[in-house]
Amino acid sequence: MQEEFTPAQERILERFVTNTKENVFALRNLPEVLKGALFSRYSRSTLGLRELLLKEFILNEETAFQAITGRMVETEESDGQEQMLAIQRAQNFYDRILDGYGDDSIGELGGAHLAVENVSMLAAKVLEDSRIGGSPLEKSTRYVYFDQKINGDYLFYREPVLMTSAYRDRYLDTCNNLFDSYSKLIPPLTEIMEERFPRTADLSSAAYAASVRAKVLDCLRGLLPASTLTNMGMFANGRFYENLLQRLCSHSLAETQEIGRSAHAELSKVIPSFVRRAESSHRHYKSYVEFSEGMRSSLAALSSHYGAKFPTADASMDPVVKLIAWEKEGPTKVAAALLFAGSSASLRDLEELCRTLPPNELEAILEAAAAGRENRRHKSPRALEHAEFTFEIVADFGAFRDLHRHRMLTQERQLLTCNLGYYVPSELCDTSLEELYREALDRAKEAYEEMAREFPEEAQYVVPMAYNIRWYFHANLRALQWLCELRSVAAGHSQYRYVAQEMAKQVMKVVPQFARFFKFVDFDGYELGRLGQEVRIAQKRALTRTTGEVDVQS
Repeated sequence: MQEEFTPAQERILERFVTNTKENVFALRNLPEVLKGALFSRYSRSTLGLRELLLKEFILNEETAFQAITGRMVETEESDGQEQMLAIQRAQNFYDRILDGYGDDSIGELGGAHLAVENVSMLAAKVLEDSRIGGSPLEKSTRYVYFDQKINGDYLFYREPVLMTSAYRDRYLDTCNNLFDSYSKLIPPLTEIMEERFPRTADLSSAAYAASVRAKVLDCLRGLLPASTLTNMGMFANGRFYENLLQRLCSHSLAETQEIGRSAHAELSKVIPSFVRRAESSHRHYKSYVEFSEGMRSSLAALSSHYGAKFPTADASMDPVVKLIAWEKEGPTKVAAALLFAGSSASLRDLEELCRTLPPNELEAILEAAAAGRENRRHKSPRALEHAEFTFEIVADFGAFRDLHRHRMLTQERQLLTCNLGYYVPSELCDTSLEELYREALDRAKEAYEEMAREFPEEAQYVVPMAYNIRWYFHANLRALQWLCELRSVAAGHSQYRYVAQEMAKQVMKVVPQFARFFKFVDFDGYELGRLGQEVRIAQKRALTRTTGEVDVQS
């Protein structure tokens, strides 16, 4: 039924909705707390959203609507401080609305953009551990030089436990030496790259310079310690933030606790109703901390007991990708799930049927889901999620950081140490630069081992990104398809390309029927992998200058 509004009501609504007549419209100019409350009320109302907004929010004095959104005049902007005070005054109303439906999913109806600056790369991984409901973006080690100084100091986190311990000077000296080595190697490695890959006459100077820089920084990022400061941008819904804040504030590292407190204070200014259960005084937070600390303590004791039965780690491990578990009936399960939506049979009956099919008929079902894919952005159907795989991986922390961002899977890592060896880029091997690179890493290992005896978690901050870390991925076929095709592209870093390629190869080996789902995995090697992408960017910019179109960087 079409809503009808008077001309005066339409003028009011036009500021807050993209249209007042069609069945599909978007909201605008509304704070997150109001949008969340509006949608939660919407689920139990007979009114349309625009009518609900008008009657129960705009015209309701209890909501402090005008104070929150500003006066309803298009040319006048609301005052930020005034808006915040208004939200606080109306907080009981919004809390009552949001709590009234008793569903945690209400927390997904509002979100916020959060900037987290000057945090360590180690803390950034904790922030990115949460998987669903948040979208983080981190400063790149490929496009940004990390050898800048502020007031004469390199930008790394001064971990408070280490800075007040007997290891203070050792910590500072080790991190400074890593940054010094990183900075010293940039000019000579750039010369080597330019000699090895000379620019051709038909190649844009901008594209060439950018690809060489990316190659150099990819090679040298292994020298950056986990304490290196980075910046993050994040968009997430309120439910995600509530869980994230609880984890951060109860974490064992002082830095993550401080980030949690600061993030809570800032998010409380824009989505207060969504994060109030993460306040230290709230019963939900207290209950979570009690559970988390108890579980962590128990598992730490058990891990220490059972872990002692195994030999110490090999200090010279090469990157390892091992497929340790998979669904032997994966093809049958996937085929049955592919048939399910178009059938009237039960999934169990379809699985029984697919077990009896001749191989060529089973292959035909699987091929029907793969034949039409023209590029990696053509997403396969969810039926592929019925086949699961578990990989254990040992690779450098830099590669882990890149692969860790894939959140639609189950993953867990061990502490970052210097016990599993480190990665030396082939571009440095057998050059005059290799010795300085190795010396810096070996010196960091000595410092780590000294600190780790007393402070195993805090000692992670001194570990350079070249050192290997062990983790596992448990993922379904659909998630693996996306990960392997995306992370094997020519422009990617060689280390994570290797991991992505190996995962695809090993799945294809144990389940040959699934090879069709990895047809856009790039198994080739590239010496100056970023070059093609930089050429395309340069061409777009050139087109922009000649046509006046908006410049969009890929």
